Amino acid sequence: MGKINMGRVFLAGIVAGIVSDVLGYLVDGVLLAPRWADGMAALGHPAFTPGQIVQFNALGLIAGIFLIWLYAAIRPRYGAGPRTAVKAGIAFWIIGYAIPNLGFMWIPHLFSHHLAAFTTAGNLVETIVAALAGAALYKESAT
Repeated sequence: MGKINMGRVFLAGIVAGIVSDVLGYLVDGVLLAPRWADGMAALGHPAFTPGQIVQFNALGLIAGIFLIWLYAAIRPRYGAGPRTAVKAGIAFWIIGYAIPNLGFMWIPHLFSHHLAAFTTAGNLVETIVAALAGAALYKESAT
């Protein structure tokens, strides 16, 4: 069982984060933008500012690094490849998106159930595709 190659975790994680951010923009910034605007207005808040969007993208990069770290951590047990990347993506989605979205959006009805369901489903696709992209770049150390 090799050690985790942290250099590759950061490189592949940044790529995974970029993939996730781009897909997140398409889902939340384009497809769900009117629903987000309505939800924010219902809370008495303006639409997301450019500064907040930059912060969301920075969080996406950090999430990508942790997603690939998770892939690297489970890789010795499940083997390298896309199946393991999908498993890591689903595990990360459950912890990072499904549970928080249920807890902060669905249960207290902070946003509409449609928005909560659609953004959470979009997060699943984003996370799996990001895991596949990052896992394709991740390699264990040669030593």
